[in-house]
Amino acid sequence: MNLSISPTSPPHIMGILNLTPDSFSDGGQFLSQDAALRRAEQMLNEGVDIIDVGGESTRPGAQRVSEELELARVIPVLEKLRRELAVVLSVDTSKPKVMQAAIDAGVDLINDVNALQQGNALEIVANSRVKVCLMHKQGEPQTMQQQPFYKNVVSEVRDFLQQRAQICQQAGITAERILIDPGFGFGKTVDHNLQLLRHLPEFTALPYPVLLGVSRKSTLGAITGKAVDQRLYAGLAVAALAFYQGVKIIRTHDVAATRDVLKTIQAILAC
Repeated sequence: MNLSISPTSPPHIMGILNLTPDSFSDGGQFLSQDAALRRAEQMLNEGVDIIDVGGESTRPGAQRVSEELELARVIPVLEKLRRELAVVLSVDTSKPKVMQAAIDAGVDLINDVNALQQGNALEIVANSRVKVCLMHKQGEPQTMQQQPFYKNVVSEVRDFLQQRAQICQQAGITAERILIDPGFGFGKTVDHNLQLLRHLPEFTALPYPVLLGVSRKSTLGAITGKAVDQRLYAGLAVAALAFYQGVKIIRTHDVAATRDVLKTIQAILAC
């Protein structure tokens, strides 16, 4: 399906579908194909625009999974969703072979926390028609929260994303196919994350749509003192701020509530 994003387009909601036993919020809930399909159908009924399917947790401290295991988790579900649902499909992966298999299965977007830096990922996406989201992270999931350091987190993250976008274009991926994500929580302290949120206009001013994923993350817990399953309101506050500052895609576990917030803001701004 076509994912059309323009400066005047309404906000898009990306619903998270984790096919993992160890994701920080919903690990183990949607491991079977039937459970994954039911969750996807629920999100579609709630107004989701994109379903982001992931077979490897990237939470802080998560252990890597093999290529074979990730393929076994992700591809049958993507094929089933492509057959049965009319929705934009994204795959959350950094592995080139998983990207290629997902493209063959009809995925519309590659959502890569490693910004196409692994193996021949860049070439695989360049030789396809899919869009790609380039995310910034410092370090690897196993170690990325162990004293992350920046001289200026906003400029360093922005410069990295600009550089990766330029490299993608040099490889043949047109600018219209590129999205960027500052990587909230990926090798960043609470203060780093708050600085990025405060300075989102420095990212939304770039010529690429911005995707933001903050749903239920630990920074929200640090601010509110709430457990993972009690961070909805904090996440909605960030979603509202992000949309107001020009973010085009909100990645969330909570589709219905996020849709209501964004529709309300959109109606106000349209008056």
